[in-house]
Amino acid sequence: MNGPLEGPGKDSGDTIGTQPQTITESNHKRWRRRVANGHSEQSDFRAAFNAAQLAMAIVDRDGRVLTANRALAAMLGAEPRRLVARPIAELAGLSLEGRVRSAYREALQGRTDRMSCTRRLKHADGHTLWAEVTVTPTARGGEALLSIADISERRDLQERLRHLQMHDPVTRLPNRTLFFERLATALADSATGRTGLCYIDLDGFKAINDTLGHRVGDTLLDAVAQRLTQCAQDAGSEECGGHLVARLGGDEFALLVESSTGTEQLTGLAQSVLAALQRPFDLAGQRLAVSASIGVVERETEGTSPTELMQAADTTLYWAKADGKARWTLFDPERNAHRMTRQALSSTLRRAVERGEFVLEYQPIVGFSDDMPRGVEALVRWRHPRFGMLSPDRFIGLAEENGAIVPLGRWVLAESCRQARRWMQERSGPPLYVSVNVAVRQVWDSDLVQDVADILQETGLPSGLLQLELTESAVMGSAGRPLQALQALSEMGVRIAIDDFGTGYSNLAYLSRLPVRALKLDGTFVRGFRTARHQNPADETIVTALVQLAHKLGLTVTAECVEGPAQAERLRRIGCDTGQGWHYAKPMEADRIADLLSTSGRAQSA
Repeated sequence: MNGPLEGPGKDSGDTIGTQPQTITESNHKRWRRRVANGHSEQSDFRAAFNAAQLAMAIVDRDGRVLTANRALAAMLGAEPRRLVARPIAELAGLSLEGRVRSAYREALQGRTDRMSCTRRLKHADGHTLWAEVTVTPTARGGEALLSIADISERRDLQERLRHLQMHDPVTRLPNRTLFFERLATALADSATGRTGLCYIDLDGFKAINDTLGHRVGDTLLDAVAQRLTQCAQDAGSEECGGHLVARLGGDEFALLVESSTGTEQLTGLAQSVLAALQRPFDLAGQRLAVSASIGVVERETEGTSPTELMQAADTTLYWAKADGKARWTLFDPERNAHRMTRQALSSTLRRAVERGEFVLEYQPIVGFSDDMPRGVEALVRWRHPRFGMLSPDRFIGLAEENGAIVPLGRWVLAESCRQARRWMQERSGPPLYVSVNVAVRQVWDSDLVQDVADILQETGLPSGLLQLELTESAVMGSAGRPLQALQALSEMGVRIAIDDFGTGYSNLAYLSRLPVRALKLDGTFVRGFRTARHQNPADETIVTALVQLAHKLGLTVTAECVEGPAQAERLRRIGCDTGQGWHYAKPMEADRIADLLSTSGRAQSA
């Protein structure tokens, strides 16, 4: 093409083309004579037309230039006279197609009031610019006013704004919005290929962010982003397609592999990411260490939606966390089927409480001094109509996640207190206390204090015979409403115990400020006590110190998971108050507890 402009750029959008036609000299002379012999307003128009800073031309119904002003000539890099008699599409490099071409023709023919489009144009010297092209029919039939406004700065600003909207300000990586845009495009454009994804979550980042501050945390995230980008660059190739690294939010990243060659490629990439992140980070004079858990999933693009792929990746990342962190885990259809079972349990938990599908078993808590029962711990079971009898580890976590723990916990509390009241009425000896596990969510999502008060009044159980167990991590971090609830319950006479002590924060300073009456040592502390031959002196030293500290603070100590006589004897000698475990009894139904109490009562009398 011999015009001052060549064709539009690669990203010019919809385009159409027009065929160049020859304008006759007689037609052009007649138009110039009309202008020269026209009214004064036409002269004024021509003066304003030529002096205008907006690039303009008068074109005929075929889009050929009748006259052009100096601004248009400057924009296109040509003399004004050289623009005359040539199709504007040729001059401006306008390749218009489809609906835009039709609208252009309609405006030239005077059948519409106006048409406008945005195109990328190429100047005679080779540089490009973005322009808004407008065609407006004039009052003179067969002619139209064409104007071209340079919007390059506005377009650049829009692109910069889009870049800001689509990229994370901390790491400068593509953000969640751009990631899902690219993912959707990858799945839509390759009907026969495969797409892979590594879903990455940092291990230990929250502790660094909380202790050293967000500024250090952001610096660490940026350093992590650089290592992930390097991993993607090292693994990328023309054969395997592009790798996109994105920050999805918080300490979560994603590595998208378009045109994946298989799971070996994905797992190899995940392994390289693990190795890269395991190297310490030297930031502002501090050496920081993090690791990562990675969910790896690869799917055929055909029939796969972005939502399905991300759900699979999220599930697999959860598995990597649950399996111990600092590892990658590949999506497993069979394991996913188990997850679907988990979802089925979660969705029916609330209705199961209403249908009365839960039952309680009780495990004795025995005094080391005389092997007599002091209390029992209530343990809930789910008698599921489809999956049979389920232990708490199958559904308590689900109940805490979806909030069903509130009605379930209320039922367990009420049923336990009713049963303890029956034993108190049936037994002549010292009454047993009943210990019930309480989740933190019960404190936040319900009025636990009022629930306990109502249940104790309804059942007639003395408050001193009810013990509530909370995990160490929940109690040690108590503040605000949870702490107020614990204090109110303690003032009511209810015993408060820390369950699984030694596995959470182990912040012993809290013990003097919380209304705690008892510690339940986690079974890991007495693991080395099983036989007299295989003893670990450190175990006994730790347990002895904890028991002595607890006693100085006025607390009683219960050892969990007592499995044999050697353990029981050593714990008794150390000074533990009570023990619980299979050495004494497995969890059992209420009727069997009544028989046990009856037997122990006769033995004590004898």
